[in-house]
Amino acid sequence: MTLVKTNNRFAFPSLIDEFLKPDWMGGMERFNVNVPAVNIKETDTTFVVELAAPGKKKEDFNIELDENVLTISSEASTENEEKDKEGKYTRKEFSYSSFKRSFTLPEIVNEYDINATYENGVLHIALPKREEALPKPKRMIEIG
Repeated sequence: MTLVKTNNRFAFPSLIDEFLKPDWMGGMERFNVNVPAVNIKETDTTFVVELAAPGKKKEDFNIELDENVLTISSEASTENEEKDKEGKYTRKEFSYSSFKRSFTLPEIVNEYDINATYENGVLHIALPKREEALPKPKRMIEIG
C-alpha cells in the first residue's frame, strides 16, 4: 500500500487551521507537548545518555532504575496572573508540564555505578559497563 499526500482543502479544515495558528489567543506555543531530545553515545567503558532540558534545575528530575529499566521524569507547574487596580483578574494562566522517558538497559551496564549531572540545560547520565564487558588489552601468545 502506498501513502499519497493530497492538497485537497475544504472549508472546515482551513477553519481549524486558522484557530490553531501560533498567534491565536496569544500564542499556542504554551500548549506544545515537548518530550526532551535524547542522545545516547557509547564509548569503550560507558554509555552516556544526554537529555536536553533547558530551564530546569537538577531538583526537577527524578531518575529511577527498576529491573533494568532507567526512567527519567520531571514535572513542573506555574501560575501567572494579571490583575487590574481593583484586584480583579484580567488574565490568569496555569501551566503544567511533565515528561517521562524510559530506556531498557543492556545487561552489560553496571547498575551500581550509574551517576548523573545537570549542567547548561543538559542532563548527563553515565552508565558504566561491567568489568567483564570492557575490551581486553591485546596480548601476545607464545608458541610452544
